Amino acid sequence: MSAKTPARAPLPASSHVPEPYAGPPRDEVLAMRREFLTPGLLTYYREPLLVVEGHMQYLWDETGKQYLDAFAGIVTVSVGHCHPKVVEKVREQVGRLQHATTIYLHPTIGEFGKKLAEHMPEGGDLSVSYFTNSGSEANEIAILSAREFTGNSEVIALRNGYHGGTQATMGLTAVGTWKFRSNPSLNVKYAAPGYCYRCPFGLEYPSCDVKCARDVRELIRHETSGEVACFIGETIQGVGGTVVPPPEYFSIVYEIVRAHGGLCVADEVQAGFGRTGTAFWGFENWGVTPDLVTMAKGIGNGAPLGACVTRPEIARMMKNRVHFNTFGGNPVSMAQGLATLDVIDSEGIQENALKVGGHLKSRLVELQDRHPLIGEVRGMGLMLGVELVKDRSSKEPASAETADLLELCKDRGLLIGKGGLAGNVLRIKPPMCLTVDDADFLADCLDEALGLVGARTA
Repeated sequence: MSAKTPARAPLPASSHVPEPYAGPPRDEVLAMRREFLTPGLLTYYREPLLVVEGHMQYLWDETGKQYLDAFAGIVTVSVGHCHPKVVEKVREQVGRLQHATTIYLHPTIGEFGKKLAEHMPEGGDLSVSYFTNSGSEANEIAILSAREFTGNSEVIALRNGYHGGTQATMGLTAVGTWKFRSNPSLNVKYAAPGYCYRCPFGLEYPSCDVKCARDVRELIRHETSGEVACFIGETIQGVGGTVVPPPEYFSIVYEIVRAHGGLCVADEVQAGFGRTGTAFWGFENWGVTPDLVTMAKGIGNGAPLGACVTRPEIARMMKNRVHFNTFGGNPVSMAQGLATLDVIDSEGIQENALKVGGHLKSRLVELQDRHPLIGEVRGMGLMLGVELVKDRSSKEPASAETADLLELCKDRGLLIGKGGLAGNVLRIKPPMCLTVDDADFLADCLDEALGLVGARTA
């Protein structure tokens, strides 16, 4: 480090003292995984990380090394790992009743449904919830409900999107990068996302007149029967690389889809629950109200929990099917979801995402001025993305450099994610209890790592 380079901010010390690890050694854990678990399970890092304890925004490995988790368990931990208020409510429920299917009554599921309805915007009547175990299931319910309600079968999804790992939700993905290739029998058509940095039409905003959104009309005219069941889109694409659309994008698309008989589904699995800072739901940033809202991950701060929220007349269509979810709405998950929502409200989590996220984004923009590898910084609140390119003119993805960067950050105690079709976008989506000091450590870590990767490729 040169004399002109400022010292990296240290990883903030946590008041939490992790318990000494007494489990099997890392090599044994890795060997068991390789022998007894499906090879389809992915791991990050060239030497997979063994995580044994977490508290708020921090994680510890088996050696006691502390890390800042800037990926929140793939955007799952919203208010902090093992948040004490959430843990207390879950322990209380586990000791009383762990399982009661929805064929019986239990108060927590109704209480949670009521709470979610209270967090929906006024005037949209988004008041009825169907609870699931995952975002994949929530999106399955949304598609099924839309098809039943409209009587139409064709679905429009976005290229570069990701909606889950079940057969139908994998079919909502236009490319084979995420899981498997799309299934043409599922009757899904794919529209252009609002990805201005890599506009598929070679245009620039705003002179483009948001062609990516208006092209949905041509897609419906030429590739469908003219009537659609629904449109589904992440309000900010997550796995696809934190793609933030033009502000008019969703209002244009929703108007077109509704004119052709379809419903509009907002996938809020990653953007919801205050993560954007400026709104509780991602769709509120775009001035639209969807017909169905799907959610998971941050809804339960790590619990296997998801939900589809819609209007009563749409929800009523599920009575046309014998549809049952054994564990959806179980008391333990409901208790964790309720406790998580209470913490979001009582501890100013959304406000913190706005404040700390704004500070962090400004630091990342400063890094862009110094590091040619950074092609674009984008995102809102604590849902941020940094796209790395080999050359800013050609925008050739810097995929290998991104992988190297993740390794260097891990060595320095920082865990971040990556995404985008080419795996060249840093995904920065930490628990929303992140502090300004944490943000400075994160930015300084990236500054140092970018310098090292940039020097190698110069």
